[in-house]
Amino acid sequence: MSRFRMYPSRAQAEQMLTHCAHARYVWNLAVEQHAHWRRWRKAAPGFAEQCRQLTEARRDNAWLGAGNADVQQQALKDFARAKNARFTAGFGEPTWRRKHVHEGFRVIGTDRVPEYRADGSPKLNAKTGRQVMGRSVVVQKLNRRWAQVKVPGCGWVRFRLSANGKGAKLPEAKTFRVTFRNGQWHVAFAVIPGPVEGPGTGEVIGIDRGVTVTAALSDGRKLNCPRLTTRERAQIRKHQRRAARAPKDSKAKTAEHAKAARLKAREADRRKDWCEKTSTMLARCYDVVRFEKLNIKTMTAKAKAKPDPDQPGQYLKNGRAAKAGLNRGILAQGWGLLRQRTGHKAPGRVEDVPAPYTSLRCSACGWIDKNSRKNQAEFECSSCGFTCNADTNASINIAAGQGGIPRPRRTAGAGGTTPRKGPSVREPQPEWVGIPLF
Repeated sequence: MSRFRMYPSRAQAEQMLTHCAHARYVWNLAVEQHAHWRRWRKAAPGFAEQCRQLTEARRDNAWLGAGNADVQQQALKDFARAKNARFTAGFGEPTWRRKHVHEGFRVIGTDRVPEYRADGSPKLNAKTGRQVMGRSVVVQKLNRRWAQVKVPGCGWVRFRLSANGKGAKLPEAKTFRVTFRNGQWHVAFAVIPGPVEGPGTGEVIGIDRGVTVTAALSDGRKLNCPRLTTRERAQIRKHQRRAARAPKDSKAKTAEHAKAARLKAREADRRKDWCEKTSTMLARCYDVVRFEKLNIKTMTAKAKAKPDPDQPGQYLKNGRAAKAGLNRGILAQGWGLLRQRTGHKAPGRVEDVPAPYTSLRCSACGWIDKNSRKNQAEFECSSCGFTCNADTNASINIAAGQGGIPRPRRTAGAGGTTPRKGPSVREPQPEWVGIPLF
């Protein structure tokens, strides 16, 4: 999907906010219809029946009838797809959309262009024999950095093109989506980008993801996701303090919360930009990219409450504040987005390696000992004395696919044991024990 920043005029912005309200209103009506359904009641209406009901509602409701019918029908189509995804893709039930949170609408292209097959031959209608005409978004390029797209009821709305790369070209799409968040308008064209070609050298890279170092590569490089500066974080705290002291439901409180949200959105934009550039680099420079398999949803779950057995109704300390800080640190690194975008750009060339023992295994001899991990940054093997950065050592194990392998027994002649306390204890072993078996 190609996403660009939009710069509408004040009148265009007001009209697009009206489109957002209409789309949200229609979506919530569809949610209410399906929430009313029970097993003993008649089946909830489908997309075709809802479109017929929308026509009647537009006739009876002047506010809804003043809006664009295509925008409202696309909201119903989005709901139908979300409803089907609940059964086909395992997503949850479509939920309510809220004002100031879910601001957006989808527009289908009005231009008609001929469609062609993958081999370049024209698509023909089986009954009439005529060439199939598909939809296309009406978009024009003004100059090297600016373009404009036609939005229903708003006319031509300008958006900013990228300086170089795929974002500098005019997108060719059938639909686009307009969103408004944190005071910024964006347009996203539904374009499926082609995969990034690998170098063809067979080179393999392993990536260890962490909080201190976002991505440690097996070739020794360390990549960090950009964060907010110290001054920007101080500004967020200042706006949050002012919002807390402002009267309830006042304009001042809303304005301070909006200023803090803009700064947080800036951090999210930097994280997404870094993930896009890093995933492109990985897909272009390496043939096989290996990540450690992490369950981020479970890792960032909040700490469970611990009831106090001596005082019913009271709870013991469970480190909730520290766990919440760790969760924020993990989510700020963009682990999941980096893995997802790399998989999109290098399909079939991204592998997941089980995470257990990747940070405890020595990449030189294969010895596993928790005492070898001195701290977050230092790794010193208790068997062979190999010294390396801990994150780099783990990434080398990931690149070799040595993850999730059970700790070998001592009688097997390889690996090691990890005692509960004290240094690792080893018994005399034959000479061939030192040869890596993994």
